[in-house]
Amino acid sequence: MVIVRSSEALQTLIKKLRRDGKTIGFVPTMGALHPGHLSLVKNAQKQNDIVVVSIFVNPTQFNDPKDFKLYPRTTEQDIYLLEKAGCNTLFLPPTDDIYPVGTAQLPHYELGYLETILEGKYRPGHFQGVCQVVDRLMTLVTPDRLYLGQKDYQQCMVLKKLLSLTGSSAQIEICPTLREADGLAMSSRNVRLDSRERSLATGIFRALTFISSELQPGSLAAIKEGALQLLSESHFRPDYIEIADAGTLQLQAAWDGKKKIVALIAAFMGEVRLIDNMILPLNFANYAN
Repeated sequence: MVIVRSSEALQTLIKKLRRDGKTIGFVPTMGALHPGHLSLVKNAQKQNDIVVVSIFVNPTQFNDPKDFKLYPRTTEQDIYLLEKAGCNTLFLPPTDDIYPVGTAQLPHYELGYLETILEGKYRPGHFQGVCQVVDRLMTLVTPDRLYLGQKDYQQCMVLKKLLSLTGSSAQIEICPTLREADGLAMSSRNVRLDSRERSLATGIFRALTFISSELQPGSLAAIKEGALQLLSESHFRPDYIEIADAGTLQLQAAWDGKKKIVALIAAFMGEVRLIDNMILPLNFANYAN
């Protein structure tokens, strides 16, 4: 595996790969890798000649400085996992390489409705930061395909919007959420949970499963209230429990029994904020492409 630590070196490498006619799959990460990340790499390997993974903990997408400071950083372990997975190239840039003129006057992206709800509402500025870093990375890597995880459902939709705004020809490939044996969605933040919190954290999956099992045409209010009760019993402090149109993310008060929808939850377990989602009904297995 080639480890590249500057944008100049990366661009030189990319130019050579393009001259050789290679296709490139790109997996952007913030490190603290787990099997969910590695599944993205595996999917990218199936569809491309070369896989580029980036590790960069992006300061502009953290609306809470404490969260940025506490975000897990496990670079040596990440390198080991990527080498073992057969990754071709790892991009490990310093902050001033991603933001060479600083972060004070970065571009603003017109994300519309997507930035006003759910994560956009509870984490102001978060999606602008996500777009700023991914736009820069996409410019450097120029991939044929971009690989994202369904766990970050709203972010996937935001990045689709970004590629449309920037005129990128890259395809977005959304890969299913990987879960622990007890249902908890794999996340880099899980390592911050203590043993008690880790045991209780499965409540977020139980709440989603409850929504799935109770789903029927009509008002969704009682189902959401029941899911909220389950989160409360697991000592979660929810930011939101919502059910939305899977294609537009328009929030839904009722279900017609036919529409593809998605249940989304964000909640704190202690000091750790977790998110998860489930596409419904379950016969709709994949992300709303």
